[in-house]
Amino acid sequence: MKKHKRSSRDWLSTLTVMGRILLFVLVILLAVCSCTSPKGTASEGKGFAIYLLTQGIPVSEMPIVSHLDLADEPLVSLKNIVSYSRETHEIELTAQAYQRLLELEVPTNGKVFVVCVDHQPVYWGAFWAIYSSMSFDGVTILTPLFPDRHTIRLELGYPSESFYSGEDPRPNPDIMQSLQQAGKLR
Repeated sequence: MKKHKRSSRDWLSTLTVMGRILLFVLVILLAVCSCTSPKGTASEGKGFAIYLLTQGIPVSEMPIVSHLDLADEPLVSLKNIVSYSRETHEIELTAQAYQRLLELEVPTNGKVFVVCVDHQPVYWGAFWAIYSSMSFDGVTILTPLFPDRHTIRLELGYPSESFYSGEDPRPNPDIMQSLQQAGKLR
């Protein structure tokens, strides 16, 4: 009988060791899974990206907003950019990304966007309808008009640069470095 009890103890001891190994493997798997981003989230927002906001904050209220809730996915990410001109801030987009911008509803008083690097806001601006009679002292992207061109431009002020005051945020070093590393900067 003692032999039987001893083998039971050995079995329990083995079970305990196996349980510890199993627990260790589960902890490692959970850690690895929590570090990877699901498709369509932060992995698409790595580097330079343009986001919309989750809430519809009017352009006129942006200067007093202290917290920005960015959309889960960028409207434009590095994977959507064919090239970015350092001198003109013109962005050549993929056809799919350009189509999203063609379908974007932009009121005459603008629609807020935020330029980010690695999901961190760098500066904000507004999509602006070319037929708007309102002026804007900020960075703009005019609503696309030509479905076959596939380019947009980050511009200062609307209807012209003379309506813009302040420093130009577009050549931000973090933005330029992100675009350079991705091979998009020309």
